[in-house]
Amino acid sequence: MSTPILFVDRDGTLIEEPEDFQVDRYEKLRLVRDVIPALLKLRDAGYQFVLVSNQDGLGGDGYPQAAFDGPHALMRQIFESQGIVFREELIDVSLPQDNAPTRKPAIGLALHYLRDRGIDLERSAMVGDRETDLQFAANLGVRGFQLRTAQFGGDWDWPGIAHELADAPRRAQVRRDTRETRIRIDLDLDRAADAEIATGLPFFDHMLDQIGKHGGFALAVRAEGDLHIDEHHTVEDTGIALGQALRQALGDKRGIARYGFDPAESPPPDGESSGRYGFTLPMDETLASAALDFGGRPYLAFDGEFRRERVGDLPTELVPHFFRSLCDAAALNLHLRVRGDNDHHKVEACFKAFARALRQAVRREGVELPSTKGAL
Repeated sequence: MSTPILFVDRDGTLIEEPEDFQVDRYEKLRLVRDVIPALLKLRDAGYQFVLVSNQDGLGGDGYPQAAFDGPHALMRQIFESQGIVFREELIDVSLPQDNAPTRKPAIGLALHYLRDRGIDLERSAMVGDRETDLQFAANLGVRGFQLRTAQFGGDWDWPGIAHELADAPRRAQVRRDTRETRIRIDLDLDRAADAEIATGLPFFDHMLDQIGKHGGFALAVRAEGDLHIDEHHTVEDTGIALGQALRQALGDKRGIARYGFDPAESPPPDGESSGRYGFTLPMDETLASAALDFGGRPYLAFDGEFRRERVGDLPTELVPHFFRSLCDAAALNLHLRVRGDNDHHKVEACFKAFARALRQAVRREGVELPSTKGAL
């Protein structure tokens, strides 16, 4: 698997920049706030670090090499003592008027990273305190973050950068347009928020709201369908789009729990033999259970019956069809069963049980891929 690189400026980014812009004495060396915990989080997320710094006239009479080496070595030792190692140090010593191709924002010193197929440039980024650092990032084709400082402004602090890159908020936007429907799905698996749902089917809206609420993530759904014909296309295409969004947001699924189920044995329904039925959710007289696996092989096993033709404006026959459409698009294996007397409760319990199992499955547990196959 390719490696993401965090290219990082030194003065003003790793260490505070003094008024004369030269860290040439030990007493000038001060780390930037929160830099060590942020870099540790990024290291644990698989990032390697490359220092990229302009040191104007280093080695000349105005900035002797020896004055730089001591504080720089101490800075490096501090980071190494905390488990933070720089893969490479790219230091340009030219002056601004030289317009050297090796001086940021030019990328002469970093060209070999563009040729290295082992580098994940899509996930790589540059962090600095100046506009030239953002220009360097653009020239290199990676994402740029300008650290907030009193001298140069900026929009980011180190905790925010670490969250954006290491947590990589798992977001997705899916647009599905057909002759029958126009579906818009936006979700963020790492942010809890009230769901925003509008499909033209109020009871179906209520069910999708359960997925966002009990799944613990931000979900927005907008659907325009041929409801003048019937509800089928709107429900089906919403399931497909939601499945696509989940698959997109999870990416390679590295670090997720993968499985969603109640670890305790559930009470057996209808006097059947005891056994594990997945995440079990009671709703009055109704008992629903869901167990799921983001293993890459789509399958729905639905066990339940409804006596009514529809609940509200949702045909009950479309409940398993919605979940089948979602499973196919998300490459998700879902076992869903429900027992009870009230069909409203049974439909709602299915959506809630699924959402609670989903919440378990997408939870982050580390950085490893939860499979011996090497891919999911």
